Amino acid sequence: MDPALTASRAMVGVIARSLAGIADTVSLPQFRVLVLLASQGPSRMGDLAHRLGLHQSSFSRTADRMEAAGLITRRPSPGSRREVLIEATDEGLKHVDDVTEARRRDIAAIMERLTAAEQAQVAAGFELFARAAGEPSVADGLLLGL
Repeated sequence: MDPALTASRAMVGVIARSLAGIADTVSLPQFRVLVLLASQGPSRMGDLAHRLGLHQSSFSRTADRMEAAGLITRRPSPGSRREVLIEATDEGLKHVDDVTEARRRDIAAIMERLTAAEQAQVAAGFELFARAAGEPSVADGLLLGL
């Protein structure tokens, strides 16, 4: 099998394990919303729907469920009462933090099985792949508060 597909299968395992603790309370689409809100702060409903590739009416139903679960809050935009801002609650942000920490631990344990030279190779490969995929670098993420 292609090495990239094999590696992606391993990463899916890391992701699945990290999400196991919230699988009963937060769906994967809801988690994607929380990640966007955690990284970018309060956002207009239409902008979130667009980033997720959804129609605003479809996303509105997701937001209804998330608000009922205490994961987000909605409020009118100060710039326009026609626009709705969505913000993650402390509970929603805690889910993102918990999942991120679980991933960090799992990836660190995997990387510890490699030599220092292999770790450097994997890190360089991950950086190249992330850049090609359009992900911000760690340094850029720190500047953005990610």
